[in-house]
Amino acid sequence: MKTSETTVHAADSRYAMLRLALTLLIMTVGSSGMYVVSVMLPAVQAEFGIDRAAASLPYTWLMLGFGFGGVVMGKLADRFGVMWPLLVGSVFLAAGYIATGLSGDIVSFTIAQALLVGLLGSSAAFAPLVADTSLWFVKRRGIAVAICASGNYVAGAIWPPIAQHFIETVGWRQTYIGMGIFCGIAMAVLALFFRARPPAVAVAPTGNASNNAVPPRDMTRPFGLGMTTAQGLLCVAAVACCVAMAMPQVHIVAYCGDLGYGPTQGAMMLSLMLGFGVVSRLVSGAICDRIGGLRTLLLGGVLQCIALLLFLPFDGLASLYVISALFGLFQGGLVPAYAIIVREHFPPKEAGARVGTVLMFSLFGMALGGWMSGKVFDLTGSYHAAFLNGIGWNLLNLCIASFLLFRLYRLRLRPPGGPVSA
Repeated sequence: MKTSETTVHAADSRYAMLRLALTLLIMTVGSSGMYVVSVMLPAVQAEFGIDRAAASLPYTWLMLGFGFGGVVMGKLADRFGVMWPLLVGSVFLAAGYIATGLSGDIVSFTIAQALLVGLLGSSAAFAPLVADTSLWFVKRRGIAVAICASGNYVAGAIWPPIAQHFIETVGWRQTYIGMGIFCGIAMAVLALFFRARPPAVAVAPTGNASNNAVPPRDMTRPFGLGMTTAQGLLCVAAVACCVAMAMPQVHIVAYCGDLGYGPTQGAMMLSLMLGFGVVSRLVSGAICDRIGGLRTLLLGGVLQCIALLLFLPFDGLASLYVISALFGLFQGGLVPAYAIIVREHFPPKEAGARVGTVLMFSLFGMALGGWMSGKVFDLTGSYHAAFLNGIGWNLLNLCIASFLLFRLYRLRLRPPGGPVSA
């Protein structure tokens, strides 16, 4: 017996929950590249005989490609549905991993990472899926987006120790080739389950706590600012918080090697950090549904800054494991909060493009932070100054989030019909 398309594929339905579970799986596979390249850093640096900044460049260009690709793949998903970008991404992700494993120098390695893995591969498994998930849920959009985005961190928890094991047993080249075969096939098979298009969701106030956190104002002036100004501030905030976030995520393996603990311990710390990041994203999603995205962003920014400060006085092995766990627990909800902020404060019909743009800038921040930390290390000979650099960028993020929250309080206090400053 046939069930109508409307009943089967409604928002917040069982199908939406099943789709969310599959989204988590495909994001776990598709996001593997952005964490494996960090684990490869010491081996690649040694084989090609380059400095730490040059060895960090593949990650930087990977993230730049990832950011631009997210916008391109998002437009393809808007036009043709999310299945087709995922299928295209599976082909190029496989080709990128295999090309990386066959690269003869750091230039070809970087090109394969930027163009094939980042721009045309992994990008299909992040921003388009976040935007797609936000269209399938209304009542618990915050937690749904958080679960979706957690796939990115599940990848970070699973893949580093797997990659490190195979690097030690068969070498980094064979590891990349094997990942290309596995991830390409797995992502293509999962993509076939995403044929259905999202329902037409009426975006009216639902009366939940998240909506109550946002005053019912004209959404053509988010935070009482012009659209371009508000979007620009969110983009700068995204860059700033992710420059700070990239320091431990990209360099913890190399940092442990410099301290004499070895890359295996660093890979385990990275896995622990991103495993706790999954918990953070889920908890932050629930918090978003209660207090709104902007307050969640501010809370996460304060906690991330505290974790970065703890890296300065403590560098013992046990201490680093504890701080890595805290860092993951504190910062995991930052990136999903931007998607919720856009959905709360900007016109719904523009949400897809604006979410993609802010997420692109967050990835630019990861790219910049990964390279900048390596450059600071080359100039100073230690990671102490790199941690201070990350803290400085984190403070910029806190200033912007605080300013936007202050604007919201001013709007609450303004009498109806009163003037709004630009």
